[in-house]
Amino acid sequence: MSLPYDQPIADIAHYMFHYDIDENDHAVWKRARIALLDTLGCAIETAATSVECRKLLNAGRGKASTPNGFRVPGTGLQVDPAQGAFDLGALIRYLDHNDALGGAEWGHPSDNLAAILAVMDWLSRVSASEQCTHAGPPLTMHTLLIALIKAYEIQGCYQMGNSFNAYGIDHVVLVKLASTTAVSWLLGLTEEQTMASISHVWMDGQPTRVYRSRGNTIPRKGWAAGDASRRAVELALYVRAGQPGAAEALTAKPWGFWTRTFGEQGFQFPRPFETWTIQNMLFKVMPVEGHAVSAVEAALVQLRRFKEKGISDPVTHIRSITLRTTAAADLIIKKTGPLRNAADRDHCLQYVVALTFLKGAAPDAFDYLDTSPWTASEDLTRLREKIFVVSDPNLTQDYLNLDKKSISNGLSVILHDSSVLLEVLVEYPVGHVRHPETEAAVEAKFQRNMSYMFSQAETAHILNSAQENDLPVNDFVDLLARATTKWNL
Repeated sequence: MSLPYDQPIADIAHYMFHYDIDENDHAVWKRARIALLDTLGCAIETAATSVECRKLLNAGRGKASTPNGFRVPGTGLQVDPAQGAFDLGALIRYLDHNDALGGAEWGHPSDNLAAILAVMDWLSRVSASEQCTHAGPPLTMHTLLIALIKAYEIQGCYQMGNSFNAYGIDHVVLVKLASTTAVSWLLGLTEEQTMASISHVWMDGQPTRVYRSRGNTIPRKGWAAGDASRRAVELALYVRAGQPGAAEALTAKPWGFWTRTFGEQGFQFPRPFETWTIQNMLFKVMPVEGHAVSAVEAALVQLRRFKEKGISDPVTHIRSITLRTTAAADLIIKKTGPLRNAADRDHCLQYVVALTFLKGAAPDAFDYLDTSPWTASEDLTRLREKIFVVSDPNLTQDYLNLDKKSISNGLSVILHDSSVLLEVLVEYPVGHVRHPETEAAVEAKFQRNMSYMFSQAETAHILNSAQENDLPVNDFVDLLARATTKWNL
């Protein structure tokens, strides 16, 4: 008789197979469509603007194309589902513009779209070509949204109460976990097989956070989620091919994940798996690390105060800036000293605040590049040195409070004449579910991102198609493909 699977493994498989999302909860479905479109818009933005990321797509495979493979949005690539999950995952994440969620752990549940869309599109095409008979759920937009909502929720519930970073583990382990669960269901695996796939997630060696840390921040942070997405697809396919799982992947002594890697106290879940996460995302309307968005907004308010005082060049008048923030921001993005690459800069709280003061506007993705004039700006370097970041326990408590879920920064300025610009505290920046301008701002962001490659008419067609529950996913993906260009030959 086989062993029963560890309870956390059984619980998320049960949620994936048996939790029914209320068809009449229009807020949930609307939010899921917003998340879908925002995430795809981020991928299009990257495909259009990031040479560095484009070099990663289908790397080393040249003109290779997979018959009936996944058509990678924003490109002319057609690849196998595992490679497609990596490619789309990198496009979604590379510019740090996709949605985010904080908690004991932080991460980006939108990363899960990469594996979900790659597998669904590939399954649609191989089924239509009669290469295989699909035994899973219908490969429609409605199924896509179900998979996305549940993947968000799995990752989100784990993020709320479990600090993987405390053990040096990167948060993309949760992308692998949620995507493996969703992909197993989409492939038509049984609940038992899905538990086997999940057990392989915990048996994998997990990436460390070193590539996101001070002094070692490198572009890998932009493709780590794509790497996790690719692995999720591979694990589910291994189980589909007949590989068994290990029921005690978490609890086995002495080699289970809890014993050797995470801590024997196990996982903590402050709320059940339902639909909370999709309804509480922070949509990023600027390409700034999520914990810094409210700091940029506070800096913009202070700039308006400078203008009211008749100060045209605020930088020369600043003696110091104090930034009250959360423990998460203090740990992740407070940096001093040289910044070595774009990934290092977009994860530096002082850089984005100093940049905002100098530029007089929120950062753009181009402002982090080595070729940007800001990276060599002595004024920016001096202003960074005048910014003092302080971790505030009250802001941290509100950040972790599921009933409040603020993502606050408070910014005050002392001028050379010793006068003070009192603190501007931003708790809910544009993009937060509690900000009244969020939905309009996210829609504008989507339109702006799509305009890099698509006409207004094409974008409108994509928007309308996302509302069609019965539309086959491959028909939707076809709308997002672009002709092959030199960079992906």
